[in-house]
Amino acid sequence: MGSIGFPELLIIFVIALIVFGPRKLPELGRSLGKGIAEFKRASNDLRSTLEEEINLEERRATAPATPAPALPAPTPAVAPTAPAPVVASDAASSAAAPETIARGEHGS
Repeated sequence: MGSIGFPELLIIFVIALIVFGPRKLPELGRSLGKGIAEFKRASNDLRSTLEEEINLEERRATAPATPAPALPAPTPAVAPTAPAPVVASDAASSAAAPETIARGEHGS
């Protein structure tokens, strides 16, 4: 099969003129042209997107693998402190001081 020549186009035009009429034919041609232009634009966008993705994948494959940077050790939010010493003010609390210090309680 060959391409469509001038005689074939003329026959198609005459049939379209008979079917659609002289008033609808220009409108039909415009809408057909817009549809073809939109199809070409969409196919070019798709082609460029695919080529972009292929190039990106090729660059990822050829790039040397770099190790991830080491993260610093986390620092505690509050520094641990030693418990405050218990000071006994009277004789009764001073006798209980070793037990309360060992349990982490205050004698008051």
